[in-house]
Amino acid sequence: MSKEIKRIAVFTSGGDAPGMNAAVRAIVRNAFNNDLHIYGIMRGYEGMIDGNIKRLETTDVSNIIHRGGTVLKTARSQRFMTPEGRKQAYENLVDNDIDALIAIGGNGTFTGAMHFMKEFPDIPVVGIPGTIDNDLYGTDFTVGFDTAVNTAVQAVDKIRDTADSHNRLFFVEVMGRHSGFIALHTAIAGGAGGVMIPEEDSSIEDVVKLLKRSAKRSKLFSIVIVAEGNHMGTVYDIAKLVEGKIDFYDDIKVSVIGHLQRGGSPSSFDRVLASILGFNSVEALLNGKSGVMVGIRNNNVAYTPFAEAINKNKVVNKELLRMAHILAQ
Repeated sequence: MSKEIKRIAVFTSGGDAPGMNAAVRAIVRNAFNNDLHIYGIMRGYEGMIDGNIKRLETTDVSNIIHRGGTVLKTARSQRFMTPEGRKQAYENLVDNDIDALIAIGGNGTFTGAMHFMKEFPDIPVVGIPGTIDNDLYGTDFTVGFDTAVNTAVQAVDKIRDTADSHNRLFFVEVMGRHSGFIALHTAIAGGAGGVMIPEEDSSIEDVVKLLKRSAKRSKLFSIVIVAEGNHMGTVYDIAKLVEGKIDFYDDIKVSVIGHLQRGGSPSSFDRVLASILGFNSVEALLNGKSGVMVGIRNNNVAYTPFAEAINKNKVVNKELLRMAHILAQ
């Protein structure tokens, strides 16, 4: 070890994700198991700059594993993007005798951590992928993704009832930033009649062709899942373009699930995943690791440098996408 670790601070940053609390719980419990002092930084990098740092006890993380959101709160920090903001954050960490950091978040969180480590390499940082988008390279799943998909599927199940009752076509937009993981998994699990994701160069004509094929089977309603980062425009734009090309539905509706996908009690999968990653983030620091994201690959714990996690492209499984199109017919 290049540095003895005695005091660790944990924070959540960027968009919240179900399971963040489970990760915090695992971090605190394993820190105490290793006779470490553990601190929580409130509101991410903003709290780091403001010195909003408090000591955590095991009782502070009791009864939180099932809760959505984050007990440490979160924020997006413009100030941390500046050298002055990062310097103030560093000084607050030194004042509190913090030896190492655990960052729970996504792309922006790890980008901030990389800048911080370049300027202040004496404080090691380990990351946990906490984002519903599942868009970080180096881990098969991110904390919050499974719960977000379950929430979207539950919404699609309800929309299906009204679509069937009224012979309607629904375009349902799901979150995911610039990736189609949520959309693809929701489409398969929800039995959708189509899916549109950023990773596929599909066209309106492709969607119309698929819907016409379904109509020939006397299927009088359909649901198409649209990823918010889809290159053809907003879900409303897509609905308007399709409307002028088909006439076999009584009506066309649009539903945006939105931030419902961020909230709610985390699924059992996300609770287990977050616990594994939280536990192993403490282990990683004690073993001298820094500048890495703790993830899961092929059911094994894996460590990926922040630069790779952020910059390498995590691709959608093309075979899964091909299957989704076939099952939608």
